Formats: sequence, C-alpha cells, structure tokens
Amino acid sequence: MTRFKNTLVTGAHGLVGSTIPAKYRPTSKELNLMDIDSIIKYLNSNNVDSIIHCAAKVGGIGANINNAGEFFYGNIVMNTNLLEAARICGVSKVVSFMSTCVFPADAIYPLTSDQIHNGEPHDTNYPYAYAKRMLDVMGRAYQKQYGTNFVTVIPCNAYGPNDNYNLESSHAIPAIIHKCFLAKKNGTDLELWGTGRPSREFIFSKDLGQLSLWALENYDDLEPLVLSVDKEENMHDIAELICKHMDFAGKIIYNQQMEGQLRKPSDNSTLRSLIPEFEFTPLEEGIQETVEWFLKNYEVCRK
Repeated sequence: MTRFKNTLVTGAHGLVGSTIPAKYRPTSKELNLMDIDSIIKYLNSNNVDSIIHCAAKVGGIGANINNAGEFFYGNIVMNTNLLEAARICGVSKVVSFMSTCVFPADAIYPLTSDQIHNGEPHDTNYPYAYAKRMLDVMGRAYQKQYGTNFVTVIPCNAYGPNDNYNLESSHAIPAIIHKCFLAKKNGTDLELWGTGRPSREFIFSKDLGQLSLWALENYDDLEPLVLSVDKEENMHDIAELICKHMDFAGKIIYNQQMEGQLRKPSDNSTLRSLIPEFEFTPLEEGIQETVEWFLKNYEVCRK
C-alpha cells in the first residue's frame, strides 16, 4: 500500500519525469519553480503530500561552460524555492535528484556519497554541481531544524525517450543520436566530441523512474542514495551501437579538443543491498527503444 496519495512530479514532461506516474504532473507554465509564492499556492490548493523533484536546468559540457551563471542561478533558486515551499506547506516527503557531477573532480573511484563535499567539482560544470550539492545541504539542515524528510538521490547518466536532443545543450547519448541522424541524412561523417575513450554509466530513464518511486516509498535516509547501473560503458562502443540501430555506415571522427573526465564510476552497493532484485534495462535494448522514439518523434522532440 502506498504511503502517499497526492504526489507531485516536477519536470514531469522531461526525460525522467515523463516515466513517473503521479497525481500531479504540471508543466512549467502551470507551476513556476522560480516563484515561491506560486509553488506554495499550488502545494496547498492540491494538498500535495509528497514530491519527486526532477526539474532542473541541465545540459551537456558545452551548455555548462557557456551558461555557467545561468545554470547556477536557475538551479539554486528552483531547488531552494521548492524545498522551502514544501516545508511551509507540510509536505511529508521530497525526493530530489542530484547528479554524479556533484562529486569532486579528484574523488576516489568508485564514487561514494561520503565524498560529495570533499573538493571542487570538475571545472566543466562546477556551477551546476554546486547548485545540486545544496540539495543535500538543505535537506540535512532542514531535517535538523524542522524535522523534514527531504532525501536526495544521485543518478548516473540517464538516457531515453523525451530527452533533450538540442545539439547546443544535450547530453552525450541524445547528442550522438541527433548527430548520427544528421550525418546519415546529409551523407557526411559522424563528428563527435572527445576521443571515444571515456567510459560512463548509463541508466535507462524508465529504470530511473521506477527507482525514484521506490525511493519515495522506502528510502528515508539523509545519506544521498546513488542510483547507478552495474557497469561502465565505453563511449566509442556506445557511438557504434547508436550507428548500428540508425543504420549509419559512415566514419566516426573525433574532435579531441573537447574531452571530459575519462571515468566516473560510482558505487551502487547501497542500492543493491536495498533492492538486489532490480533488473536494469540492457544498454542495447534501451538504445534501440530510444532511437526508435527519436525517429518517430523527430519533428516534435526537443531539438
């Protein structure tokens, strides 16, 4: 039996939020997270008892570098507004999404939640990372003073339908998919950032949606919970997998001037101890479904 009846999902029409069933799934026009008064009004009028906070101002390496101040301001304001409004309105539980970018650039691998505040984030996305870190700080501070139940989860790189495919602001997998589509359409090589050597952990958005609902019902610890898969994937292998499912037979060329961190493996042992039976969607299955969705929705998707 569910603990909560009136759950609100922020960012409900985005990559992860679109996979989470909930009673309240407002658009950004219906709920402006930059305006605390409008949040308080919405929470009170709908008797919201729980929140899964997915909304964020996000982007890939290029977007983070070019919009550093905007990314910090947008995320710190919406996060602060939401948690303060939830406190004022007596919301019983909030699960907020952080990101693996919150970890220090020189963190010890695998990434563990006790390292979050041990140093500076990577210089490619430190404003966004610091804003996300404050969700953990605010949750602990509010629990100490007000007794709130505001927990955080740290997903690895998510991908899937309803992602952002804009080449100026998208993350790795949607960017590769869109670039592959255009290369095939225009009969050109596929040009990608980096060297293809880095590895990352990728979680299918539907899996992340299921895990967030599980966390809402079952996870009440203030220690941030890492939500990551069991293995890393090489970026060149992912590019080749995308090419396979898009029937692209051209060459892959790398721009080696734009390289991120080589590895960011995280420790999902706590998750596995709590929910050992969970089965992650295999990467190839997830990539295939994502590519099929992109091709079907190309004209209307975020790009």
